[in-house]
Amino acid sequence: MRLPRDKDVLENARALRKSMTREERHLWYDFLRGYSPRFVRQKVVGCYILDFYCDVEAGLSAVYGQLDNRTG
Repeated sequence: MRLPRDKDVLENARALRKSMTREERHLWYDFLRGYSPRFVRQKVVGCYILDFYCDVEAGLSAVYGQLDNRTG
């Protein structure tokens, strides 16, 4: 089922993909990027942006290393 997406949330998700924290970059480039099943970054679900999302496992994740205070 697809949820309606807010254009502002989509733009914010794109900005977050371009400015990942050090911890997010480490997790993505050193592990999840080539992992199977496939993960995606900054997945928009309704009005929320998930740091990493795996559709196959229906899993979601937020990375809490350094305080993430980025705003979009």
